[in-house]
Amino acid sequence: MKAHRKKLYSASAFALIVSSIVVPAAVAAEPFKDVSKKNVHYEAILSLYQSKMISGFKDGTFKPNQQVTRGQAAKMIATAFEFDLENVKESGFTDITEKAYFYKEINALAELDIISGYEDGTFKPNEPITREHLAKILSLAIGLQTSDETPFTDVDHNNIFSPYIAALYKHGITKGATPTTYKPQSLVSRGELASFIYRSLDVVDYLFDYELSVLHVNDTHGRVESFPKLVTAVENARKSTSNSILLHAGDVFSGTLYFNEFLGQADVKLLNLMNFDAMTLGNHEFDLGVTEGGHGALVDFIKAAQFPIVSANVNFSNDSKFNGLFTDAISNKAKDGHIYSGIVKEVNGEKIGIFGLTTEETKDIAFADKVTFENYIEEANKAVEALEAQGVNKIIAVTHIGYDDNPAVDNDLLLAQNVEGLDIIVGGHSHTQLSEPIIVDKNTVGEAKETTLIVQAYQYADYLGTLDVFFNEDGVITKYNGELIKVADQVANEEALKLLAPFKEKVDEIQGKEIGVSISEPLVNPRISDEGNEKGISVRNSETALGNLITDGMKAKAQKFTSKNVIMALQNGGGIRAAIPAGNVTVGQVITVLPFGNTLALMDVTGAEIKEAFEISVKNAPEENGGFLHVSGAKVVFDSSKDIGSRVVSVEYLNEAGRYEALNDNTTYTIATNAFTAKGGDGYKVFAKAYEEGRVTDLGLSDWENFAEHLKTLQSIPTNTEGRITDKEAK
Repeated sequence: MKAHRKKLYSASAFALIVSSIVVPAAVAAEPFKDVSKKNVHYEAILSLYQSKMISGFKDGTFKPNQQVTRGQAAKMIATAFEFDLENVKESGFTDITEKAYFYKEINALAELDIISGYEDGTFKPNEPITREHLAKILSLAIGLQTSDETPFTDVDHNNIFSPYIAALYKHGITKGATPTTYKPQSLVSRGELASFIYRSLDVVDYLFDYELSVLHVNDTHGRVESFPKLVTAVENARKSTSNSILLHAGDVFSGTLYFNEFLGQADVKLLNLMNFDAMTLGNHEFDLGVTEGGHGALVDFIKAAQFPIVSANVNFSNDSKFNGLFTDAISNKAKDGHIYSGIVKEVNGEKIGIFGLTTEETKDIAFADKVTFENYIEEANKAVEALEAQGVNKIIAVTHIGYDDNPAVDNDLLLAQNVEGLDIIVGGHSHTQLSEPIIVDKNTVGEAKETTLIVQAYQYADYLGTLDVFFNEDGVITKYNGELIKVADQVANEEALKLLAPFKEKVDEIQGKEIGVSISEPLVNPRISDEGNEKGISVRNSETALGNLITDGMKAKAQKFTSKNVIMALQNGGGIRAAIPAGNVTVGQVITVLPFGNTLALMDVTGAEIKEAFEISVKNAPEENGGFLHVSGAKVVFDSSKDIGSRVVSVEYLNEAGRYEALNDNTTYTIATNAFTAKGGDGYKVFAKAYEEGRVTDLGLSDWENFAEHLKTLQSIPTNTEGRITDKEAK
């Protein structure tokens, strides 16, 4: 994991931080006439001076190049790290009397065996100190564990000072005199000592804080074939710390044949192998509520889970299937396979509070049936209050509400701005790749609030999210470090492969299974580069029968999920990857056509915005464009001979009366497309803007499944185009 760490101090917590925290150089005046900003030790000297840890000479200088004596070093170190100087015991050094300038500091360090004298019983306070002696004193003063690895060729690993030099190097207190030498016998200057202490204070800030490693995934959507490598990623991450938790931010269900066939049971076996600590529920966990078995598959998944489910804003009390599994309480003795509002988990002696949230949109984009959803901010505040009442000051929300999703409904940014006492949000739903944690330290009106970190690990178990957080004794975040670990780079775990094997065997068999549809002629997927393609027709520049069928299925499916009128559906040509040969259609063939696991989204856009999108669609015509839009429910005429941006001649949609009608630029319409396009993929900035403004709802429905379902509703499969998209110039 990365070594980068960052201080995070809230306004209320800053006063509680020990006085060793230095004042940033940028806000202080220069105190010494011989220390300019060009001096390599400038920031250290200035900060320590502002913190009253060092002083200069009467002539207004600091003399940064002057050698430091053993006594001076003892005084500066004892002062900087706030050793008790009032109750010191006599050290016994014959040359250190009560009248000595460094008497208290030397005795304080000697009492703790941080410094020692010579065989003749003296300390020799006026002798210069070497870099190796300073390494030992600093390491012991801070309480660093010794180490044994450095890049320094001039450090003898058998030397008594070597472990202390290695300890400073490990914690970034020293980089050496050069990248490969330490020069242990060199004498230390006043400027060098200031920099050593300055960097050591930064280490002290977090060295004795509590460190928690939060490992997380979200939106895995049945991608169990990635789990054996995910197991290895988790195992490797756990090796780096003794304090870790593993969380899942929802949407295990839907998206692959593994889910279609095993309804989450393949997933849960492998999740159990990874020893998850908690999971929240995503909207897709409720996809089966409309089926004959209702939420039976979800109940079976929960019962099989060897970890608790957390969900503070989901009410299961009206669905008898969840009787005995659900309690609206914070539990410090959570049972596996049960649902709680939140849990308290003890990790190496510290209480960690974890609660869950699921998007309220679930009632509109899934089949929640009798399950109801409550306001996420209200329930989050209740959960934080309940956890704090149990003495918990480290609180994590595992959410499936989206990082920057529709603000009219819910999202993580608003959650962080509105809820005090919430330290970390482990998110899902929006499939956002947050390569580094996001800091929220202001509320909705811009006022300072306690820091909340937001993390999310994209989708499909592509990444394992890692977040290392340091808390002080008051539960305030002092440091953090976060990154995403690429799962594909790991070696698959053998035990996980064995668990997966019987499920994979069945899925491989199903890939060749026929869906019950036969086509008389191939559904082609032409490209300009195809041999013999003299007309230059391509899936990326022209209407195709395959594109029409896909968009027809999208429009029909989308209409089932909204009371609005979905006037058209759009599919980018670059997302259609293969043809379907004549004959009986198989599951594998359908997946090959739409292999990216895209989902269906609804979008509210104006007529002008739709026209702008079609200008982007045809910008390269007659050359290819991966963003070329296939359409259902509309007719588009363009002229490829015109200037780019002025090519669309007309866009008409099929109104509810069954007639084609021109778009009104100022009217807002609801259209369907895939989530990739809806978020601005292929350069659709007009759609990206709509997404950013909360005008997009990702229904999360698998594109290939929608396509297969639509094919099965047709009595015959059309294999010819219908004039939905026409290039006037081509005529």
